[in-house]
Amino acid sequence: MADGTHVPVLLDEAVAALAVKPAGVYVDATFGRGGHAAAILARLGAQGRLVAVDRDPGAEAAAAAIADPRFVFRRAWFSELPDVLAVLALAQVDGVLLDLGTSSPQIDDAARGFSFRFDGPLDMRMDPSRGESAAQFLARASVRELTEVIRDYGEERFAQSIAGAVAAARAREPVVRTGQLRRIVGEAVGARTRGDWGQDPATRTFQALRIFVNRELSELSLALPRIVPLLREAGRLAVISFHSLEDRIVKQFLARASRPFAGDPAAARLPIRADDLPGAPLTLVGRAHKPSDAEVARNPRSRSAILRVAERTAHPLPVDWPKGYAA
Repeated sequence: MADGTHVPVLLDEAVAALAVKPAGVYVDATFGRGGHAAAILARLGAQGRLVAVDRDPGAEAAAAAIADPRFVFRRAWFSELPDVLAVLALAQVDGVLLDLGTSSPQIDDAARGFSFRFDGPLDMRMDPSRGESAAQFLARASVRELTEVIRDYGEERFAQSIAGAVAAARAREPVVRTGQLRRIVGEAVGARTRGDWGQDPATRTFQALRIFVNRELSELSLALPRIVPLLREAGRLAVISFHSLEDRIVKQFLARASRPFAGDPAAARLPIRADDLPGAPLTLVGRAHKPSDAEVARNPRSRSAILRVAERTAHPLPVDWPKGYAA
């Protein structure tokens, strides 16, 4: 089922984290090429069900090859999961998996424009039918906006120099190819000390544009509080992150949602007995998981992955959910 060129990250750990019940209903909200989905289906019984969601047309094509009555795919952004499940008449599910970031087929397809390793159109959209491409953004953004995106989403300390170089280059000709952008960034950074010599100078800029174009951080921030009400009691939420910006969102959201009043210090000082406090909607499950040395050796792209897991408690959601808890 999984694409031969894509190796799912933390496969055993993620599926184990979901604590799959044979008759349960689960969601793979980032289907990709189906690696995690295949493992979930293998653990489901005849009455089980798996809903797969992805915004990428390549994922939709891969899902079309699956002939299994327990499986259904919907092309959507994962923040749209409540609407997807409502159409399927599913009020709640037993587990949701989010495997963030890009898949190997996306990166390795030059036509998608995700990687500087191949010269191709500078697109970068996971859903090519929605939003502007990276090339369109580079063409219209101000130097200030370019600087902020490259600095904030790429954590690039040479963001201002790179933004100025892009502006100068586009004044000569449109910046529409990955190869163009790689050269522009390389010339802007030059021989300055970076402290990360094993990394191509364009890595952080490409990451920043991909995150911005696909609204990855805002999408994650929207999705997390929307998923919690969809989990029935003891339902699991498992999230695999690949860089510090998205992991920070996940970590902070799970921490707040696993404490009464979202851990509000002011609420903690109220004259209320601890036993009378409303229970938190989630409880953390174990510690964060990282790939083993063996997995990193097999699949170097897994080296930055981190898996965090939480479980839905029996406590009702606060009446003002997700106020105070939102990611």
